Amino acid sequence: MHTSPLVKTIQILLLFFLVFAGLYIAKPFLVPLALAGIIAMLFLPLNRWMEKKGIGRGVSILLCILILVSVIIGILAILTWQIAGFTEDMSQMQAYISKMATNVAEMIQTKFGISLKKQQEILKQQQSSGAGGAGKMAMTVMSSSMSMMVDTVLVLVYIFLLMYSRNHLKQFILKLVPNEQKEKTLTIIHDGTKVAQQYLSGLAMMIGMLWVMYGIGFSIVGVENALFFAVICGLLEIVPFVGNITGTGLTLIGALSQGGDTAMIIGILLTYGTVQFLQTYILEPLVVGSQVKINPLFTIIVIVVGELVWGIPGMILAIPLVGIVKIIFDNVTALKPYGFLIGEEKKKNAGIIDKIKGWFNKS
Repeated sequence: MHTSPLVKTIQILLLFFLVFAGLYIAKPFLVPLALAGIIAMLFLPLNRWMEKKGIGRGVSILLCILILVSVIIGILAILTWQIAGFTEDMSQMQAYISKMATNVAEMIQTKFGISLKKQQEILKQQQSSGAGGAGKMAMTVMSSSMSMMVDTVLVLVYIFLLMYSRNHLKQFILKLVPNEQKEKTLTIIHDGTKVAQQYLSGLAMMIGMLWVMYGIGFSIVGVENALFFAVICGLLEIVPFVGNITGTGLTLIGALSQGGDTAMIIGILLTYGTVQFLQTYILEPLVVGSQVKINPLFTIIVIVVGELVWGIPGMILAIPLVGIVKIIFDNVTALKPYGFLIGEEKKKNAGIIDKIKGWFNKS
C-alpha cells in the first residue's frame, strides 16, 4: 500500500516527538549513562594502550578513572583557591552592588514614577512572602547536592562497566543485524567512537590553551583573580556559542565590582575578541578539527533542544551525540538525506586553515 508524502511526514514528526518525549522523561537515567558513555569513549585509547603493556583490564580502567577524578579535583582546587581571594574584596563588591541597586531604583523612579519608598515596600512584601520558603530552599539545595553526588558516583560506575564490558556490548549489537550488515555496523561503531574521542580530546586541548590565553590577557589588563576568570571562560567553552559569551559576561561583572575602569573593560573585550579569533580560525580547525561535521544552524538547534530536554548536561552532550547520530545517518541508506541535512556544506576552495592542516598532515 502506497503511503502519501504527507502521511509519511506526519509519521516522521510523530516519531521525533515520541523520541524527545522519551528522552525528557528518562532524563535521570539517560544523562549519567550518556555522559559515562562519552567519557568511556575518550579513555578507550589509553585503556587499550595499558592493556597492551600487560596491565589487566580492570586495573587499567581504574587508572583511567583515577586520572579523570584527579583532573576534576585539580580544577575544583584551582577554582576554590581563587574564590577564596574574593573574600578580601567582598566589602568593595558589596559597595558596588549597593550603588548599582541605588542607581536602578533612581532610574525606575525617574522613568516610571515609582517612588523609592514604594519600591522599598514592594521589596519588603516580596521578602516577607518568600521568608517562609527559606526552609524549602535549603532543602532544595541539600537535595540537589545529594543528587549530584549520587550521579557522580553513578557516572564513574557506568564508565567502569561500559569499558569493561565493551566487547560483550559490541557482540550484542552485531547479533541484532543481519550478516550482510555486520561490516557496516562495525564501521559505524568504529567511526562513532573515533568521532567522540577526537572531539573530546581536541576540546580538552583547546580548553587548556584558552586558559593560558585568557589568563595572560586578563592579567595584562589588570583583572584581579585573573586565573579564576580564565578557568571559568575556558570551561564554559564546552557549550558552543553560549559559553564564551557567558564567561566574558561574568568577567566583566567581576571587573566592574572590583572597581574596574573603562580601560579595563575595553581590555577585557579586546582579550575576548582576540581569543575568539584565534579559537575560531586557528585552534578549532587545527586542534579540534571538523570531526563533528554539523552545520552552524543545526549546531545551535541541537544545543537549544539539548537544554530543553536535558538541561545543562544536554547542552554539553549535544554536539558529540549528534556527531555519532550523523555517522549512523551517513551509513544507513534510508537516513542519508538527514545526515546530509545536518552536515556541513562541502567547500570548493580550500582556505588558509585547510592549507596549514595539509602541511601538518604531510609532515
